[in-house]
Amino acid sequence: MGLWRRWKLWRENQRLARLQVGPQDWQRALGDWPAWQRLPAPQRQRLQDLALRFLLRKHLVAVQGAELDDRLRLRIAGMAALPVLELGLDWYAGWHTLIIYDGPFVTEHQWMDEAGVVHEELSERSGEAWERGPVVLSLADVLASGQGQGYNVVIHELAHTLDMRQSGANGAPPLHAGMDADAWQRDMQAAWDDLARRAEQGDWLPVDEYALEDPAEFFAVLSESFFENPAPLHQAWPRVYQHLCAFYRQQPR
Repeated sequence: MGLWRRWKLWRENQRLARLQVGPQDWQRALGDWPAWQRLPAPQRQRLQDLALRFLLRKHLVAVQGAELDDRLRLRIAGMAALPVLELGLDWYAGWHTLIIYDGPFVTEHQWMDEAGVVHEELSERSGEAWERGPVVLSLADVLASGQGQGYNVVIHELAHTLDMRQSGANGAPPLHAGMDADAWQRDMQAAWDDLARRAEQGDWLPVDEYALEDPAEFFAVLSESFFENPAPLHQAWPRVYQHLCAFYRQQPR
């Protein structure tokens, strides 16, 4: 570690020591979250430390009437810290701002049809992430996250930022040494095809159908399901589950 990084870490540790966040604060913020409840005590402590460092490194900005109290800030930070609990906050480097809207936010998107005509449309979003930031979240969807049903907009959008660390948002984040990229692609494609078949036939879906939007959304939906409700994911696609275990270096089941 270089001199500059050591100094930054020392300064962050000094700021961290001045924060007065006790066990009762974490209980209020995360006590009803099943993913937090599943963690052993040592991992909970590391998650809490990482969440506080997240708050020191990122700017949480409430806009359009949204209000963030200390409990909500801790809850968002705790959810944000879980995907990188074994990877480190450097995986979130490159962006600095997380914007919280009051309710769904409206964004304008362009798309081209088969004739080459460009269309513009407005759509409501629960969240959105850009490669260099910011990350945008709907407060209503933040409040609906973490109920143990597979939905978590915080994890979903931050999974996009991990995905975008390599070749943009394409469902293929940078894999660790020893992970097989060909096997990842093969097993993700097989799961995608299976989910599309299930949706077309009206069968039970192990993850939200929104995963079929594109490969980036597939990875993000898989990620939130992996942490929030891993059993159906493991049941349907055990190879995909193992790939996610290897990537996130966690075993949520």
